[in-house]
Amino acid sequence: MGKLQDSLERAGAATATRPIPKSAGAQMRFLVRSEKGSTRAVADRLAVSQRTVERYLKGTLRRPRRELAARLEREVRRDWQPRVRARARTRAATSDGIVVETRARLGYSGAPGSTDEDRTRLLTQRLPPHFAARLFDAQAAGASEADLQQIVAEGLREVYFRDRGRRARSLEEVRFTTIDYIEIDI
Repeated sequence: MGKLQDSLERAGAATATRPIPKSAGAQMRFLVRSEKGSTRAVADRLAVSQRTVERYLKGTLRRPRRELAARLEREVRRDWQPRVRARARTRAATSDGIVVETRARLGYSGAPGSTDEDRTRLLTQRLPPHFAARLFDAQAAGASEADLQQIVAEGLREVYFRDRGRRARSLEEVRFTTIDYIEIDI
């Protein structure tokens, strides 16, 4: 995954209203329930044997290795409270929008003679709901990192560079490259 996709996953996980299960056994039980009882599917998701999953369910194993614990927590967070996450995404896509905080190299194509050279900028901007909807739809459709970056760049062009149509109307394209970090808040 790329930085933008990871940030979208973290933003979705941050909407949770309850903490995830703490013990490895409880996390395994949750994953097995979310996979409709299939220990094979959970084993494939975690890259372990089916027998290992069964041992955690039975209570024979209790403390996973560090790598397995990280994978287990990541997979539980991905599936935790899907309705709460969906409600937050719907609210962001229809009324609230999203907040994007990033430090990245941004440049643009504009009128001749303008200083359109790429430079590192630190931005925190609220993008309107229609950009949030486009971003969520593209992520759900399996869009690449570059496609997601293009949607965010278009949103920043509209909100930051054009100031919602009040300036820089001749601005054509915004280049969003070399992301140092990006955080999205739903």
